[in-house]
Amino acid sequence: MRREHFTLDVSDVDWVETDGEPTQPSVTIDFTGPETWLTERLSGPGGEPLGAEETDAALRLQGPVSDADTVGVVSLTNRVTGDFVLELNEDARDVLRFIRAARRYGKAASGDGRYQVTITVDGELFVEYDKRTFLVYDDDGNLLRQHSLIPRDVEL
Repeated sequence: MRREHFTLDVSDVDWVETDGEPTQPSVTIDFTGPETWLTERLSGPGGEPLGAEETDAALRLQGPVSDADTVGVVSLTNRVTGDFVLELNEDARDVLRFIRAARRYGKAASGDGRYQVTITVDGELFVEYDKRTFLVYDDDGNLLRQHSLIPRDVEL
């Protein structure tokens, strides 16, 4: 699968900049390549789609976190195998803003960050996840805990 087969759309994050009422942030990832490619990567051994607890979301920075022009690679991986399900390039500032929104929403709602991920194929719903973790790595592969969304009950 190629990164250009994916588009990412974020919603419910603007309130973070204006100190508005917290709303659960969500991201929709649309895949426009051959459906079998995504189905094979996003399915478990029995052919059913992987559950939220079987996937991990991450951002790998391609430059310094402090640089306004830094791009990152957003990825979703199979937690059991470690295989990449999908990857796409995004502006790191936008992703970090999304993570801040999820963290603040979680504090207001339940004490842990929360966000929703919807994956579609050519606009049609494929799978939907409620997630609590989003890991951020620097360009050397080191975990940046202060920028990551890590619930209190999760040990790394």
